[in-house]
Amino acid sequence: MNSMGLALAIIGAACAALFAGIGSAKGVGLVGESAAGVVSVDPNKFSKVLILQLLPGTQGLYGLLTSILILRKIGILGGSAVDLTTAQGLMFLGAALPIAIVGLFSGIAQGRAAAAAVGITAKKPEHNGKGIIIAAMVEFYAILALLVSILIINNISV
Repeated sequence: MNSMGLALAIIGAACAALFAGIGSAKGVGLVGESAAGVVSVDPNKFSKVLILQLLPGTQGLYGLLTSILILRKIGILGGSAVDLTTAQGLMFLGAALPIAIVGLFSGIAQGRAAAAAVGITAKKPEHNGKGIIIAAMVEFYAILALLVSILIINNISV
């Protein structure tokens, strides 16, 4: 068994979850800081700012999904590990990179956009939907990265 190929695939799965998760944690934290100030002044705005805080959390979910797909494909979850060549391991590592990298940066960027949208909600709560749309625009790129990662994973032969 070529343990290098398997190790590279596992590193890829870990990177997808790790970096996208870091981006989400940072983004959710940024929004939480802004939201806490608004809620301390007007507790009735909690549900509106909570929606904004949830938005950057999706990148971490996308990274987790990618990680699970890799781990299932290589047999770590729900079976026994398959024998991977070093090239196959590198392919899985490469497949994880789109969501790992884009998830890291888009989670933070979406957090910043959502934190700014909290300001809209604080001053004009009736325009909260506009703030959600502004923050959700960043999501599109995370979805594209997830799609690329999934397409690559599904086309790696094991």
